[in-house]
Amino acid sequence: MSQAFLLIETKMTWKLSSLRSSTVLWLALLSGCVSLPSLEQRRVAADTLAKAQGWQGQSIAASPFTLMSYAPARQSPSAHLTVYIEGDGLAWISSDLPSLDPTPLHPLALQLALAQPSGNVAYLGRPCQYVDGEATGCAQRYWTEQRFAPEVIDATELALDRLKQQFHARDLTLVGYSGGAAVALLSAARRRDVTQVITVAGNLDHRAWTAYHRIRPLDGSLDPVDAIDALRMVPQVHFAGERDRVIPPALIAAYASRFAGGTSVTVIRQPGFDHQCCWAQAWPTLWRQLVR
Repeated sequence: MSQAFLLIETKMTWKLSSLRSSTVLWLALLSGCVSLPSLEQRRVAADTLAKAQGWQGQSIAASPFTLMSYAPARQSPSAHLTVYIEGDGLAWISSDLPSLDPTPLHPLALQLALAQPSGNVAYLGRPCQYVDGEATGCAQRYWTEQRFAPEVIDATELALDRLKQQFHARDLTLVGYSGGAAVALLSAARRRDVTQVITVAGNLDHRAWTAYHRIRPLDGSLDPVDAIDALRMVPQVHFAGERDRVIPPALIAAYASRFAGGTSVTVIRQPGFDHQCCWAQAWPTLWRQLVR
């Protein structure tokens, strides 16, 4: 069943490559061949992952949203904090049918955060995830075409400020997975306390991404490529999976090529990795390489 969930999340979060594949998946759901975990089951799964390592969740009020965060129950004050930002989650049920709630089936950014072997760390969900978007009035557009809207980035910044206060931190490393990479970059472009941005299978240029997949543009969303000038002073490391068909390495390399001379922007391609495999398993090793 876990493999089925992995396939669904990968294909549902992004528009499927063909009408036939979308139809087959949708018919499978309707026939009961594949059942999706409920919102409550997805929240319990995230809680279980976190509690297993002594982490606890908290809801952060960041108007107009409430963002879910996880962090170690025992926190040691430190000048530096790494915050992991979740991907788009279960945004779509099929190529043209949005989900009722974007809470991820497999919160990969949470798994990455839990796998970080050293340093102070916290996790931050995206708007409408984990908090029952329908009940709280979180509009569907915030996990579809306006997933990177200005108010989304405003809310993320408020949450980052709250986490900094809790950890008594002065500066931040932001780690963004998939769509969370765009949120990390857009937040870093506005701030002066981000010392590094690390992305994993990141959507770094959503206009290039929608053009590549021939899907509808994300109208109303900010795009990191429009903040290149502000990002030139921010060191960046972008991990790309050689087998990733959702965010192909070529799109990540094209974004990095916009930084000419002087800017520390590195692309690291991982053979055998795709959009979800095998980042969490390899993360302790990859992280140690980054902080040497």
